Amino acid sequence: MELKVYQNKNKVAEEFSKYLIEKSGTQKAFHIALSGGSTPKIVFDVLAEQFSKDIDWNSIHLYWGDERCVAPTDAESNYKMTVEHLISKVDIPEGNIHRIKGEEDPKEEAKRYGALLEEELPKALGLPQFDLVILGMGDDGHTASIFPHEINLWVSPDNCEVAIHPESGQRRVSLTGRIINNAKTVAFLVTGESKAEKVKVIVDREEGYLEYPASHVAPKTKDLVWFLDAAAAKLLTSYRS
Repeated sequence: MELKVYQNKNKVAEEFSKYLIEKSGTQKAFHIALSGGSTPKIVFDVLAEQFSKDIDWNSIHLYWGDERCVAPTDAESNYKMTVEHLISKVDIPEGNIHRIKGEEDPKEEAKRYGALLEEELPKALGLPQFDLVILGMGDDGHTASIFPHEINLWVSPDNCEVAIHPESGQRRVSLTGRIINNAKTVAFLVTGESKAEKVKVIVDREEGYLEYPASHVAPKTKDLVWFLDAAAAKLLTSYRS
């Protein structure tokens, strides 16, 4: 894996935006799975406000790595957050936006979205392949919506699964490990001091690291990049501010 550590969240957002421009610039179609959360929100703002003219939005296709089972107008919707902070601010064709329908029956939507990936994405090793999967990581080491108590969902034979938040019981539709690890590139966006302990355990592969879903992110291409701010990276043996 490659570690990219920057001073603060805004610098992470700027550098990731430049990284995305470079990655997507040479392709006629570039398929991205987006993440929810506070860090992507900042990234989307910076991308839209500072770099929107540097991207050919006609070539960008947006998907979601996970979605809460709520209406697209709900404050908790990852889709709504992306619309507010990115989609509404850039000139991307409506047909390039492939959302998870959180308002539908979760099991049926997991099947539908899994089938949509089969139809829309190019194939590699017999599976749908994203050009880029963007992931966050929770304080508990979860990623997408695969939580430690349901880590078995990571190895599901299906493209998407219905996950349950361990505290709220909220259902979520999530990509599984077979799709995430089949991506050309996977990029973690992780910021904040509250993430530092889990970042250290997972990146330094300390005892018990396999209990955390984020530790199972290992794309077959070996192209895995962690974008971290100094606060999230402060405990890493390979980084000292």
